[in-house]
Amino acid sequence: GAQPSPARPQEPLTRHARRRGAAERPRRLCGTSLQHGHRREDRTGTGTISVFGMQARYSLRDQFPLLTTKRVFWKGVLEELLWFIKGSTNAKELSAKGVKIWDANGSREFLDKQGFSTREEGDLGPVYGFQWRHFGAEYKDMHTDYSNQGVDQLQKVIETIKTNPDDRRIIMCAWNPKDISLMALPPCHALCQFYVLNGELSCQLYQRSGDMGLGVPFNIASYSLLTYMIAHVTGLKPGEFIHTLGDAHIYLNHVEPLKVQLQREPRPFPKLRILREIKDISDFQAEDFQIEDYNPHPPIKMEMAV
Repeated sequence: GAQPSPARPQEPLTRHARRRGAAERPRRLCGTSLQHGHRREDRTGTGTISVFGMQARYSLRDQFPLLTTKRVFWKGVLEELLWFIKGSTNAKELSAKGVKIWDANGSREFLDKQGFSTREEGDLGPVYGFQWRHFGAEYKDMHTDYSNQGVDQLQKVIETIKTNPDDRRIIMCAWNPKDISLMALPPCHALCQFYVLNGELSCQLYQRSGDMGLGVPFNIASYSLLTYMIAHVTGLKPGEFIHTLGDAHIYLNHVEPLKVQLQREPRPFPKLRILREIKDISDFQAEDFQIEDYNPHPPIKMEMAV
């Protein structure tokens, strides 16, 4: 006779528990770095505990991986990404929006120290935005109009997702060896790849260097947001964000604040809503996004190593 259909396996976790499980992941990564990391000196002279090679996966289905064990500077994540998408390399444009995260690397003192004494303050050189939108163009300064120069990798990614979603070459790369010497800071998040399956868009980031205390929660949110935006303009749903780290490090002056953070119970991730229909990635504005149900623990102060 007919075989009985196999019983559906019990759903072991409620959605709430699944979301909380995902929220545990950054905490586990930090714990791993602290337990298994090795002491290493670094460029900034601060000293680190470091692990080489780490990976974590975050579902973007019905949730947004904004860390909950401390408040993440969401406005900073959003404004920085819009600034990258514009192709801007001017730290002052971002600073004017109240986001000062690039100020130290664009300061007169830092630029002089890097040998860019003739460069205007705030000019970061051919960093992320320039590489995403004008890869291969010749960088002059932050005021030059680079329209139709170089490769617009971001637009190419979007076109390929629309026309050939099975392509294994949907890549955007900020690591340009020819331009590294001109950058105030070489890219930490070096390369991302997109992948389409069953109407969902996933993204994997290779990050050569990750500051686990300060930078990594920001980077997770940033590339998850980029995935949401590209999914929106290509008519897909967000799938997964996979974060691959090279040198995953904790600065020694972050160890104590991180121990406080690791004691905290993660809460479910919030949701991200895009409030209007947008066809062109360059048309997004800060007010098009709404974070809902974000209930983080209080902020924890950590100094940035420059």
